[in-house]
Amino acid sequence: MKPDRGRSKLTTTMTLAKAITNGLDKVLASNDRAILMGEDIGRLGGVYRITEGLIDKYGAHRVIDSPLGEAGIVGGAVGMALRGHSPLVEIQFDGFVFPAFSQITTQLAKMHARSEGRLTVPVVIRIPYGGGIGSIEHHSESPEALFVHTAGLRVITPSNAHDAYWMIQQAAECKDPVIYLEPKRRYWLKGEVDTEAPALDAFKAQIVHPGEDATIVAYGPLVPIALAAAEAAREDGRSVEVIDLRSLSPIDFDTITESVQKTGRLIITHEAPTFGGLGGEIAARISERAFLSLEAPVLRVGGFHMPYPISKVESQYLPDIDKLLEALDRSFAY
Repeated sequence: MKPDRGRSKLTTTMTLAKAITNGLDKVLASNDRAILMGEDIGRLGGVYRITEGLIDKYGAHRVIDSPLGEAGIVGGAVGMALRGHSPLVEIQFDGFVFPAFSQITTQLAKMHARSEGRLTVPVVIRIPYGGGIGSIEHHSESPEALFVHTAGLRVITPSNAHDAYWMIQQAAECKDPVIYLEPKRRYWLKGEVDTEAPALDAFKAQIVHPGEDATIVAYGPLVPIALAAAEAAREDGRSVEVIDLRSLSPIDFDTITESVQKTGRLIITHEAPTFGGLGGEIAARISERAFLSLEAPVLRVGGFHMPYPISKVESQYLPDIDKLLEALDRSFAY
């Protein structure tokens, strides 16, 4: 259940992937300093066809097919940003970002602080992430905790088409570098996109299913799973509130705290391993901020502390409805 935003005449149904494409189109149209860059994003339109058609509309000087070198892509984007451009770069798959990790964490994230605030580097790095598509090694990882841990980066992830359309535009307008994580198994998820309605702040969480008895916090690919678990829990007489985190850095702790103060229980779920994952930070903060409201320990449902498994067994690795319902049972058992 999504909050009623009010239907405008410009509300259309599209996939999450198409919403990103349309959002990028709006960015290029409104800012002549905006540039797209990445491997195979031009004539091919990207491996997921996110940039399909944009090179024909804006030309090869603004939709740039780069060499196969992620460090060069991000390093070049840093230089472009320092010269007044607004680069939006694509990393083809989550596991391919690591050759550029040094550029992101030691250059991009620190340039503003290093210059004592004199320089800004408005770079957006788009990264398809997560599993559930039956891919091979290095194509289904969830490295968000590495970027969240790096001060100087903003990290956001949409879970639906409406947010995907607006959040990519807000990322492009941000003066800070933004990691824009795209849940690749939800690329084909259709939803209503209101291209006229004012966008919700990309760095705020959203309650997508009100409830009274427990809170589930999810983001990106697992929001539909959390919503399905909340519907299943209702059959057992349990009212579960679902929060779409949306922004992973900064985190909107106020929304989570207010929810937990009402429900008394918190489950956090993400595809990344629970060990060292973002759920641990949220659990610690909420334990500090809402300890007296908690009726049970904060619980986490995530991946195992292991390399992402082969596709034949990835369903056993990924959080699903049953794992969330089992966590709810454990929480209510206290």
